[in-house]
Amino acid sequence: MAGKPKTKSQIVAELADKLEITKKQAVTTIETLVGMAYKDAKNGFTIPGLGKLVVVQRKARIGRNPVTGEKIKIKAKKALKFRIAKAAKDAVLG
Repeated sequence: MAGKPKTKSQIVAELADKLEITKKQAVTTIETLVGMAYKDAKNGFTIPGLGKLVVVQRKARIGRNPVTGEKIKIKAKKALKFRIAKAAKDAVLG
């Protein structure tokens, strides 16, 4: 069975330790990266070696209500998608 995902504080502590910076600087670094991703996502935001955050347009379609089974119309909408880089897939999946 796989282990638990790391918490934000564990990630901050590990980043601070590896980069030999304070935890406060590590938090600022992470928050800055996340802020940049939010701001630039509509144009595509890439983290080299990890992946790309992109906005995709979903088409309108016919769906089904799982409770009643009746058909429903699902409107077209924009959605956010993270495309994993090949390097990340290779590193994790082998």
